[in-house]
Amino acid sequence: MNNKPKEIKSKFSLSDPVQFLALGFGSGLIPKAPGTFGTLAAIPVFLLLAPLPTMTYLAVVAVMALFGIYICSHAAKAAKVHDHPAIVWDEIVGYLITMALIPVSWKSIIVGFLLFRLFDIIKPWPISLLDKHCHGGFGIMIDDIAAGLVAFLCMYFLF
Repeated sequence: MNNKPKEIKSKFSLSDPVQFLALGFGSGLIPKAPGTFGTLAAIPVFLLLAPLPTMTYLAVVAVMALFGIYICSHAAKAAKVHDHPAIVWDEIVGYLITMALIPVSWKSIIVGFLLFRLFDIIKPWPISLLDKHCHGGFGIMIDDIAAGLVAFLCMYFLF
């Protein structure tokens, strides 16, 4: 999408807490590669959640995913664009799914980042099917959840 940074910023309000989350704490407003910057914003979130017991980590990520349907829908309506590139909450959740149950190290963080971005960008089947046929907040979230699950499987066998 060829929106100028000023045009993108004018569609959103960081003072709205829901949009602030949807925009990945503002990282989604970076005009070039907002999904990549949204995934980068997920790394500190992961580091905060990683020490939690496994079931608590998974429960928090599940709540973030479910709440993400509302968050992304709210922000998309504000922008009047379905799945606006600045909406990156889905990338944050997708990365957290990628890193579930994976030992924390700088290597795992980087490999997880690269694998999640790869699957999120190329969208192999069935991710592409979900991306094309699911709409609204659910549609925004589900392809990144699927990309996170595929990346997680790769990470699980690697680590």
